[in-house]
Amino acid sequence: MPLQWKQYSGKWTKSQQMQALAAGTWPLLFDYELYSWGSNGSGQLGLGDTTNRSSPVQVGAIADWEKPSSGTEFSLAVKTDGTLWAWGANSRGQLGQGNTTSYSSPVQVGALTTWATVGAGDSASYAIKTDGTLWSWGGDEEGALGQGTSDGHLSSPVQVGALANWSQVSGGQYFAGAIKTDGTLWTWGWGSSGRLGHGNTTSRSSPVQVGALTTWARVSASGDFCLATTTDGKLYAWGNGAQGQLGQNNTTSYSSPVQVGALTTWAHAGPGSSHSVAIKTDGTMWSWGSNYAGQLGLGNTTYRSSPVQVGALTTWDSTEGTSASSSAIKTDGTLWTWGTNGSGQLGQGNTTSYSSPVQVGALTSWFVLAETAGRLEENVLAIAKV
Repeated sequence: MPLQWKQYSGKWTKSQQMQALAAGTWPLLFDYELYSWGSNGSGQLGLGDTTNRSSPVQVGAIADWEKPSSGTEFSLAVKTDGTLWAWGANSRGQLGQGNTTSYSSPVQVGALTTWATVGAGDSASYAIKTDGTLWSWGGDEEGALGQGTSDGHLSSPVQVGALANWSQVSGGQYFAGAIKTDGTLWTWGWGSSGRLGHGNTTSRSSPVQVGALTTWARVSASGDFCLATTTDGKLYAWGNGAQGQLGQNNTTSYSSPVQVGALTTWAHAGPGSSHSVAIKTDGTMWSWGSNYAGQLGLGNTTYRSSPVQVGALTTWDSTEGTSASSSAIKTDGTLWTWGTNGSGQLGQGNTTSYSSPVQVGALTSWFVLAETAGRLEENVLAIAKV
């Protein structure tokens, strides 16, 4: 059965609320509008055209979006009614339409109303249904779809194995990671740079368990590395570390998960192409890795191979990295961005890059940022409550 959420006293963070919403046990007290901005060459903004946007624009007029995810020039999202939608590039069938036609507006994937969550990869799509089954489609390079095959593609969703105990999935460059309801972590696809975490660089075309831990809470796959948090607040990283993105105070790559420091207060992590951003339970935000465009938010372009605090605020709630930029939502519902901005992906109404966080507009109702595959994305999807 899929993970069940219970209501406890106290205030839940937005990331906790979003997980409960995806599980179908969070009350829908608001409408949820989807906004997009940045690069749009393949229609990945879902606005019916291929024009870049430098400020947030609402996707359609319906306010029932729940869980978005952004791949390389395509997007996926689940609505509150359990339907699944896709748009953008489709050369590998990643939109799940049974064809390779690109679409610049959202199109429904099949007719089912039982989709719970999604995780877009480089050119592959992954989704979990409310019954806990895992499905994949799109490009199958290096076994990225987890179907026991490699190369080729699937243009419609196909179930991964027969198990019905998957709870979260994240796609990267030709690989993916997923967590089961028993807290185990599984990866598959391209093994280059050790991105699968199996202690080697062997590619796998079916899911393989990473170590023996049963306390994994969330995995985030990037281009060629992963970040993952555990239920006891630890943060782990593995894969390509050439830019210091693994937070180990070096530029070494690791093929097995290595803990980032010794702290047990990590709440949320979002990898970019070669940098990492994470938030602690005390609301502070930290970053490390590549910083040529100011994507670490530290007011400079100096690379860091260990976590460095971004400013002094203790009001950060959730964060995501893209190619060479970052986004974060505060507990007051404001949205902030920084890093490279050549396609307007910072949502500032311009194409100016910023090396420190700058607020996007004046809204105070931002709820969730789309998880990205973290390699080439130069666009952002976000949901606001209305």
